[in-house]
Amino acid sequence: MSQQQLGRGPLRSRRPDPAPPSPDADDPHTSPPARFVGWLGGLGAAAAGYGVFQFLFSVLPDSIDGSAARYLISGVSGLGTFVAAWLAAGLLRARTAADSAPAPVVGPGAMAPGAPGPLPVVFATAYDTLVEQVTVVEDPEHGRLTGWPHSLGEDTPSRPTPVGTAYGLHIMLDLGVPEGRLSTGELVDTLWRLRLPDGGWSARSQGSEARPEVTALVLGALARAGASPERLAAEVEHCADGFTRQLDRTGRESTHVVTTVLRGLLRAAPRSEVLPLLREALADGAISDPRRDHLRCWGYRLQPPYGRPSPLHTAQAVVALDRAARVLGEDGDARAERARAAREDGIRWLLSCPDAPHDTCPDLANLHEEVRRPRTDDPARHEVLNVRHFTASWLARALLTPSALEIARAEGLEDELRVRLEGAVAAVWAGQTDGIWLWARDEATERRRPMWMTYQGLSALRAHAVWMYQPQG
Repeated sequence: MSQQQLGRGPLRSRRPDPAPPSPDADDPHTSPPARFVGWLGGLGAAAAGYGVFQFLFSVLPDSIDGSAARYLISGVSGLGTFVAAWLAAGLLRARTAADSAPAPVVGPGAMAPGAPGPLPVVFATAYDTLVEQVTVVEDPEHGRLTGWPHSLGEDTPSRPTPVGTAYGLHIMLDLGVPEGRLSTGELVDTLWRLRLPDGGWSARSQGSEARPEVTALVLGALARAGASPERLAAEVEHCADGFTRQLDRTGRESTHVVTTVLRGLLRAAPRSEVLPLLREALADGAISDPRRDHLRCWGYRLQPPYGRPSPLHTAQAVVALDRAARVLGEDGDARAERARAAREDGIRWLLSCPDAPHDTCPDLANLHEEVRRPRTDDPARHEVLNVRHFTASWLARALLTPSALEIARAEGLEDELRVRLEGAVAAVWAGQTDGIWLWARDEATERRRPMWMTYQGLSALRAHAVWMYQPQG
């Protein structure tokens, strides 16, 4: 949704808005340029015709039989010249009036007052689709499970997974549950039932060992749904104890994993002692990009080799650090100040994208990465987690943070923020069909509908709509 669809938001363009026309102002069709052209057309055409008549009458040879013939030839030529000049003046007058006329009204001004935009329909159809495709199974080990697999419409019947159900719960909490077709309580119960015997959660491809990024995702969803803090605390401690460089070096060096854990634990355990450590590790993993004025940003790793500067991972870091700043604060702490400086540089880096148009620029390209961990039962083999990233949604969320707006206003970057945010949101909007987002497989035309992508798309559009809202009157 563009600013034209929702009205001007909290950003002010540095170009002043056009002043409304005065009631006493000249109509474009009777403006001085138009009146001058009309007067010139009438007078000039007659003068041109008379001039041609006089010229021809004086230069026609005497061999033409009689004065009547000379008058006839000169008169017809003069009349033709008059008509041609008059038509040319009329065309010029029409063009002058068109250039002076105001542009046609588009966007909300062209809609009936109070007409709704498309977003409520998208939310409603997304909710209906999720309700229709929720999976309910009686599992002999876990009992009744209500939720979703990793993607909607999977070829083989699949039971609910922790990842799919956690994102589905996030969606329901974002949209609100308008009626009783779906119970968030059943989703919460399912997530607890899917907990691994030794604690924590893992993705379907990760086997029976808990992984911090999935555990933090589930804990964040449970915390939003109002789960007991005491019950959450035990799982938070288990997650934090296993997320160390000694036990999970791969995860601690991954920008994606660290930002996911940080965001989830900020929801589930805002006073956890591990949060400042994760914030510091994330800030220290920023790198300098000489192609963008040596501004700091992030690659896919927090330790060498960092990888190339990545808009996706920079946006993920900005979102996580912004949330950490609001929960943990940043005053009076040198490490927190470093985190703030890194976050602000990351925002400037995102705003410095040199490519256009900003709804299709390379910064918005979706990415795919692998998180490869040695298996604890067989270190010679690796567990591989395939992670796909909806880049446009992350950029939109990063540019919608309070930090981004503060930087833009303080440094005169409001136009840059507006243009790049509009581009990111337009790319998010373009990826959905009836409120469900599609991910094309890399090697085929088959398309997936992952729950995480629909959550990220709906979340970005909802945040943008709230950010853009301007009360009338």
